[in-house]
Amino acid sequence: MATQPPRRELDRRDWIAGLEKGLAILEAFDDAMPRMTPTQAAERTGLTRTAARRYLLTLEHLGYTYSDGKYFGLTPRVLRVGWSYFDSARLPRMVQPYLQQLSATIDESCYVSVLDEWQLVFIARNGTSRVMTTGFVLGARVPAPLTSPGVMLLAHKPGEDAVREWLDTTSLTPFTPHTVTNRDRLYQTIRQARIDGFAVIEQQLQIGVRGIAVPLKNRHGDVVAALSTNMPMSRESTDRAVARVLPHLQEAAVALINVL
Repeated sequence: MATQPPRRELDRRDWIAGLEKGLAILEAFDDAMPRMTPTQAAERTGLTRTAARRYLLTLEHLGYTYSDGKYFGLTPRVLRVGWSYFDSARLPRMVQPYLQQLSATIDESCYVSVLDEWQLVFIARNGTSRVMTTGFVLGARVPAPLTSPGVMLLAHKPGEDAVREWLDTTSLTPFTPHTVTNRDRLYQTIRQARIDGFAVIEQQLQIGVRGIAVPLKNRHGDVVAALSTNMPMSRESTDRAVARVLPHLQEAAVALINVL
């Protein structure tokens, strides 16, 4: 699957360990740990406290972190790194006109997303007035099995055994009372999505929200992303929602084949 090109083997002579460790420090910050001491950063990255402190101080000097003398946190400059993807990547730019047309047609928020290892990342979107209650922002990362586009992409990930093995070893966190954490059920949902050619996921991340997704393929038949929409569940049944939006999702996916 071409959502993420395979990594080339790298000669150890070309490896820059300092860059790896600096990036590990940046990735160590999250919602559970938005600020860290050097000791905490060291625990999260496997570095020594002295090394973690030096990296944090260097990042502070470069403007990527700030410090109050004890704790370090990220600054908005970090967004430059992530936003460079949206400025340079071809896929988000190519799909945007199609998302705008699709969103206007079905009057729902529409998204294109890809897998980053086992997480789903939203790389393009076009929203409606309901986007704040049923949608995702650009760059949002969510557990792939709990979203319709994530299930769709997992269904087309090469090697069913790899998906099964990952499900068996990963920790599945419930986000709502309806979140499915049974690995067998999730695996069957993923397999069924491949058979059906679309995925419908309801209330796994947000109460009262339904997602419907189809795969996006390039002219070679490779699945490169997922096209999806989110909507409130209160307005219509699942069958009616699928009948209303799925043909338009599929039509847009076919139109994009010669573009991707």
